[in-house]
Amino acid sequence: MVRWLSDDEQTTWQAFIRLRQRVDAAVAAGLAGDGLSSADYEILVPLSAAPGGCLRAKELGAEICWEKSRLSKHLARMAARGLVERRPAKEDARGILVELTAAGRAALEDAAPNHVDLVRRLFIDVMTPAEARALRSLADKVVAEAEGGTDVST
Repeated sequence: MVRWLSDDEQTTWQAFIRLRQRVDAAVAAGLAGDGLSSADYEILVPLSAAPGGCLRAKELGAEICWEKSRLSKHLARMAARGLVERRPAKEDARGILVELTAAGRAALEDAAPNHVDLVRRLFIDVMTPAEARALRSLADKVVAEAEGGTDVST
């Protein structure tokens, strides 16, 4: 039997959908002003944090929750723009390494100040510290459930 959402639960779910859509659209517009897509930024950030600016494609895909085909196609577009380089892994001929180029790092560094200002204005600054803690707790619970129901302490 289906446990349908109550009116209050439906309103909560729709509020989350609106929040995600509006924030995603605003972030995409902000990044576009700096010549990057949200997808570009999503890839550049973990590469910039990785040792040597390099990750296996499989690890990168897992970190950003992308399927192999989507990642491969987007990396090809980014490589054509000189933002990343792809090469076979030495220890595993089937594995692909993705490396942040100097141009990719520069693009990320150019976009980051505007991106952080936007995130702060749209998201961080509208919350109290207590709301931020509550959001982090909720996010941890939802992510754990989405990733297989792993228990998360609050």
